[in-house]
Amino acid sequence: MAGTMDVTPLIPEGRQVIEGYGEGKFRISGAVHEGPVIVFPERALSWPIAAIEDLSIEALSLALDPGDALEILLLGCGSSQIFVTPSLRAQIRERGPVLDSMDTGAACRTYNVLLSEGRRVAAALMPVA
Repeated sequence: MAGTMDVTPLIPEGRQVIEGYGEGKFRISGAVHEGPVIVFPERALSWPIAAIEDLSIEALSLALDPGDALEILLLGCGSSQIFVTPSLRAQIRERGPVLDSMDTGAACRTYNVLLSEGRRVAAALMPVA
C-alpha cells in the first residue's frame, strides 16, 4: 500500500517475542507456556511461583542471573498492578536491574517495545484468566 507506514517493531531473529496471553497461558515466539513465566531476549523459562503474593528476592532469583546483565525487570502482576515494597525494590536494584511493576498486559507490551529498542530487559509474568 503506497503511503502507509509499517509500525511493526523490528526485532532481531531469535529473540523471544510475547505474541499473546490469556487463559492462564502465554504465546512466546510460537511456543505456548502455561502458568507464570520469565521471558528474556534469548529464552523463556517457567517461573515456579504460586501467587504474586509469594513475590520475594528468592522467587525472582531466576530473573536475576548476573550473566544476563539486565537493565530492566518488568513484573507482570496479573490482572492488576501490585506495589512492590521499597526493600524488595532495593534488593533487586543491588543485583542490577530497575524493577517496574504493572499489570501483565502492560508488561507484555512494554517488554516487546523495549526488546525492539535493543534494551536488556526481562519480564516476570503472572498469567491472567
